[in-house]
Amino acid sequence: MPMLLIKGAYRIVGASPDGDSVRFYPDDPGQWDLLPGRKVRRNKAGGAQLRLDGIDSLETHYRPPHGPELHQPAPFADRAAAALLDWLGFADVERGANGIVTRGRPDSVPGYVLTRNADIHGRCVALAGRGGEAPGPGGGFVTVTTEHLRETANHHQLGEGLAYPTFYRNLFVDLRQELTAAAQQARQGGQGLWPRDQTESGVKVEGRSTLTDSAVLLPKLFRRLADYLQLNDGDPSLDGFRAYLGQRDDRLFILSTGQWTGFDTVVEVTNGDTVRLNRPAEDLVFDEK
Repeated sequence: MPMLLIKGAYRIVGASPDGDSVRFYPDDPGQWDLLPGRKVRRNKAGGAQLRLDGIDSLETHYRPPHGPELHQPAPFADRAAAALLDWLGFADVERGANGIVTRGRPDSVPGYVLTRNADIHGRCVALAGRGGEAPGPGGGFVTVTTEHLRETANHHQLGEGLAYPTFYRNLFVDLRQELTAAAQQARQGGQGLWPRDQTESGVKVEGRSTLTDSAVLLPKLFRRLADYLQLNDGDPSLDGFRAYLGQRDDRLFILSTGQWTGFDTVVEVTNGDTVRLNRPAEDLVFDEK
């Protein structure tokens, strides 16, 4: 899979990194413009927010439209964020009450990203590597192998059970299969969030507090539930949730059946309050909007 390689450094002070997103500063900010399609949005120093491809960690800060900021159960969300920064090479990280990093050692750590595109929010969708040695020259395109993938934060987070596999169609098959294997091994080994995962077993939603305090769910499902509860002024009834998902029109491909469909078709609601996915997360490939 050919991907643009950009060398640079990670910085975290003044930002709010979580388990699947962190700020990256290229040695040459002009290399962002080598990506086709959507532009990567960056600050005046050239720094841009990364979205780690193929993974989704529990939300540390998510704000539904016109609603309060929410988070998923803190022990897992915070652990994923801390693990990412530790893997990159940061230590003694301190945050303010709003989740913004106020201190970290060192000020920056060297690394590189492998990327093909930006998402609709202007974040660089990337595989994130650490250290000064990269698998090619900065500003060039590298054919990324599964061996390269195993050296990234993306693979690490899945392998430790700190994130869910969440795939979009731009990710090539061999890389997706490697990430799937890492996630399945973590699940079978009972690592990280997996012993508490309720995505397929189902969770009874009694209100926002269920989502923020106890339910360990695929973050995409959490976000849609949070948006739906906000739209319904906090009414916990899920009687209209699947219809709402149909209106959102999140398209996906089910690998096991070879079918394009909507997110609403893989979500089940019973008794008006209990929700689950009827497919494992790694069986779904979402369309990138």
